[in-house]
Amino acid sequence: MSRDSQSKMKSSDIRKTFLDYFRSRGHETVRSSSLIPGNDQTLLFTNAGMVQFKGVFQGDENRPYNRATTSQKCMRAGGKHNDLENVGHTARHHTFFEMLGNFSFGDYFKRDAISFAWELLTVHYKLSPDRLWATVYEDDDEAEQLWKDVTGIPGNRIVRLGAKDNFWQMGDIGPCGPCSEIIVDQGANIGCGRPECAVGCDCDRFLEIWNLVFMQFDRDRHGKLNPLPKPSIDTGMGLERLTAVLQGKFNNFDTDLFAMIIAAICDQSGKTYNLDRLTDIAIRVIADHIRSISFLLSEGLVPSNEGRGYVLRRIIRRASRYARSLDMDGPVLCRLCDAVTDTMGGIYPELREEQSRVQKILQLEEERFMKTLDQGLVILTDVIKQTKGSGLGSIPGPELFRLYDTYGFPLDIARDVAAEHNLSIDEPGFHREMEQQRIRARASWVGEETAGASSAYKEILRRYPATEFVGYDLLEADAIVLALIHDGRQVEEIQAGLEAEVLLDKTAFYAESGGQVGDKGRLTADSMRALVVDTRKPVEGMHLHKVRVVEGTLTTGSAVNAAVDRQRRSAIVRNHTATHLLHSSLRNFAGEHVKQAGSFVSDERLRFDFTHFQSLGLKTIEAIEDEINDNILRNISVSVTTMDTKTAIESGVTALFGEKYGDVVRVITVPEVSSELCGGTHARATGDIGLFKIVSEGSVAAGIRRIEAVTGKTAISLFRRQEAELRTICDILKVTENAADKTSKLISGMKELERELESMKGKNAADYSGTIVRAARDINGIMAIAYRLDGLDAKDLMVLADNVRDSMGSGILVMASVRDDQASMVAMVTRDLVSRFSAGAILKEVAGTAGGRGGGRPDTAQGGTKEIELLDKALESLYDVIKTKS
Repeated sequence: MSRDSQSKMKSSDIRKTFLDYFRSRGHETVRSSSLIPGNDQTLLFTNAGMVQFKGVFQGDENRPYNRATTSQKCMRAGGKHNDLENVGHTARHHTFFEMLGNFSFGDYFKRDAISFAWELLTVHYKLSPDRLWATVYEDDDEAEQLWKDVTGIPGNRIVRLGAKDNFWQMGDIGPCGPCSEIIVDQGANIGCGRPECAVGCDCDRFLEIWNLVFMQFDRDRHGKLNPLPKPSIDTGMGLERLTAVLQGKFNNFDTDLFAMIIAAICDQSGKTYNLDRLTDIAIRVIADHIRSISFLLSEGLVPSNEGRGYVLRRIIRRASRYARSLDMDGPVLCRLCDAVTDTMGGIYPELREEQSRVQKILQLEEERFMKTLDQGLVILTDVIKQTKGSGLGSIPGPELFRLYDTYGFPLDIARDVAAEHNLSIDEPGFHREMEQQRIRARASWVGEETAGASSAYKEILRRYPATEFVGYDLLEADAIVLALIHDGRQVEEIQAGLEAEVLLDKTAFYAESGGQVGDKGRLTADSMRALVVDTRKPVEGMHLHKVRVVEGTLTTGSAVNAAVDRQRRSAIVRNHTATHLLHSSLRNFAGEHVKQAGSFVSDERLRFDFTHFQSLGLKTIEAIEDEINDNILRNISVSVTTMDTKTAIESGVTALFGEKYGDVVRVITVPEVSSELCGGTHARATGDIGLFKIVSEGSVAAGIRRIEAVTGKTAISLFRRQEAELRTICDILKVTENAADKTSKLISGMKELERELESMKGKNAADYSGTIVRAARDINGIMAIAYRLDGLDAKDLMVLADNVRDSMGSGILVMASVRDDQASMVAMVTRDLVSRFSAGAILKEVAGTAGGRGGGRPDTAQGGTKEIELLDKALESLYDVIKTKS
């Protein structure tokens, strides 16, 4: 097929063809998961298609299908997989990309994976078989033979490579296996031109487009590879690369995936693409980064100074810096989001739904960065002065990194400013600091060694079916004890006084998830009683009850009655349903841009984090409370329905990005108020909540606000505490009402008394200064005073010293005052003597004699000491100091 005919296939058609092909071969089409991995703290971002199936591959999770296909949103910026610094300089690197993939969970294996890939590429995408190569792991004879048998590809186009290129593993232990890469030969004119150029060369001639992972082993702690009972398949093909190949382009940025975005950049900057190398780099960086920025912001992530938010902030600032290099002044990235939405909004509707909020957050972040650059220039100017003052010709790397890390100040701008002052910069030192930071960042995101459930949990999951959860409808159930875990291993019994984790065949106990705490309660049998102190879900489908046996012995196989603490569950239910009402009211009164950014629901309170840019204000908070309490008074029935995830989301139900949903979800609906996906427990009707009261509202991060609130009896208890406190205040003020008026009058009176006191202090200081001046000594023709007057605070001591200095006319004084076991000290030098003496230097020496510290300007200095017994001797040392210096 010629490149001209290939160029007619749009990226949207390429994506659709892939998914349709595998759907026709029995694969479940699974929607892309969030870029923010659900319940996986080992990853900063979703970086491959298999991430959402990680639990399935590890044996921790079951799905109702054994074949799947996806087009997965992916990010590689930060952490182990970080392409950030390469973007724009190469034809292939991206921070955001889409990965097309097909997966087999113990169903088909190598033969079918190879057959599917070959048929799709050569028949449906019509790539010439003569251009395709395959790589296999150096010891995988089976894969090499299958490539020959299934595809007819000649042996000289099958290349064996080592473990570095062709052996995949999830971690140091666990599922792993050889892989096989499909390579397309783009032609000799694209390559490096060297005679030895071949598959594996770093040039772009032999381009990897599809990686087929044959997951057939389980590596144990000793490094031994044990065959998996059900080998699996995990494949990944970058949509950007495939689109470039099929559209006859040699640079991903020249495809239709980027065409509208690059056109928008050129329109905003007045620059032309493909005319100047440096301009092209800047345009490509912005085009790539604006995709990442748009998707991350649309999923509710906000810029911050740690974790994922920090990576987002770096991407925004890097794009903003390159925009400045194109003479694009002011917030400009926010105006480019439309092009991303126009290109990809049809496939990813969240881009359209969150467009306004994304643009607003981005504009604020750009404006903040502009201020940051101005601040950084001030700091850099000081660093340059220090560097020159030290006789150095290069700005130290740690200083450059501090500017970059603290202020986001770009290295290339620092280089330009340094050059203007005839200085170089220590780039190796900067990069050493940067690498140390990467190591720290990776360390903070590494999960436990097993990167999943412990071996005990996995063994239980293999042996027993998923726990039957009946807690939506019941608060008590008769159950059988299937397994007991104590100190990380399975045991047969647990005696009184010990704790364990208990797996039941059936339970009414809700396991902690989705921000809702786990249930507490009790397990009982004829001669056994155990308290359930928590319930959690280490892997999907497994409810583990953390218990403390208080009487008798708990054994596996025994029958127990498992009863939830009803009063506690009722309080949790009230708070959880209230969060849904709160979410709805926030969108009504604060704006449609509001998105949930986190929550915590317990029996005592609820906490709700949401995206917003400023304080709500008292009137808005009261309006939200009023609406929620009105909905409570209406006693609206809360309905619960179950449906498949795709149908639910397409119906407009609110879903939370980053939350991991199964294939079937519960939809919690308060008619005419709220409809959300939620697996938590809820009230039967809004009236069950009783009462709703916001306790606090404030900022927890840039663009993230937090509300804490209480409901039901806890809200009533709050009002009673506040009422009791008000009564106490009234008793103190000796009023029965209008305590606020009385308090305001008292405060006004106090302020007037304070003003009168300050006036008297000033008058007394002026009167007393004469007495102090008369204590002056003549030291080599200089009037000197060392004086101690206890009971003054630092402020009053400074006022008195000022009056004494004015009365002296010419001279040096050091005064001290002891209060609350600490001495404040002041030194002053009259203006005519500051060319010879420094108050800061004098006080540093005098205070030092008493183990204290001091310093300041030549005319005035402050300090102090806690060594009170040495204070008089220190004051007396003033006269010797003046003798030495005069």
